[in-house]
Amino acid sequence: MEKPEHPHRPVRSFVLRQGRLTPAQQRALDSHWQKYALDFSEALLDFPAIFQRTAPVTLEIGFGNGESLLEQAVNHPERNFLGIEVHTPGVGHLLHGIDQAGINNLRVIRHDAVDVLDKQIPKNSLDRVQLFFPDPWHKKRHHKRRILKDDFVEVIRRHLHIDGQFHMATDWQNYAEQMLEVMAQNPHFFNIAGEAHFVAAEGLRPQTKFERRGLKLGHGVWDMVYQRKD
Repeated sequence: MEKPEHPHRPVRSFVLRQGRLTPAQQRALDSHWQKYALDFSEALLDFPAIFQRTAPVTLEIGFGNGESLLEQAVNHPERNFLGIEVHTPGVGHLLHGIDQAGINNLRVIRHDAVDVLDKQIPKNSLDRVQLFFPDPWHKKRHHKRRILKDDFVEVIRRHLHIDGQFHMATDWQNYAEQMLEVMAQNPHFFNIAGEAHFVAAEGLRPQTKFERRGLKLGHGVWDMVYQRKD
């Protein structure tokens, strides 16, 4: 896997904990990469050409093992989906799932999402951006490493079209409160649930494997949806 550029850049969309590939994940990477994955480059993506149609595009940053994203793509064939993840086992798992489901509305990029947004995603091209359960960096001295910062929100804004939505979820209350604070500072978004309010996740997205595990441990979950105004 290629190493992300810009080693001194303060924002990262991930912490690399690679893990081992199962034989099935390796087979999926070998067999399905050319069909369902997109290589990182500095050329802008042409979504109508990639998906062979024009449809609203949902981008998910850090899809984990991809089960939730795959379920969305299966349940919404009228939409196109692009998932970004750096963890190779998760990418292999999702590629296998795409092939098993027989769908053509989901593509995968294995790279740092910040680089992908900077280099590959056309401005005003996304209908929805999803950031579900990003690394909370729960120790206070590490909060500065959290991806949700003012400059990252501005990057998201530039790539969403007007009225596009930015959907976030976390199981750390402190991070949820910080997300509300950061988003409130950007005048180009409004909270669809009302200022400083959360939305009910039921019906908005499938539960993730990570989320189900947290709920069993008694964790809360907080969802926020912001819409781009201008």
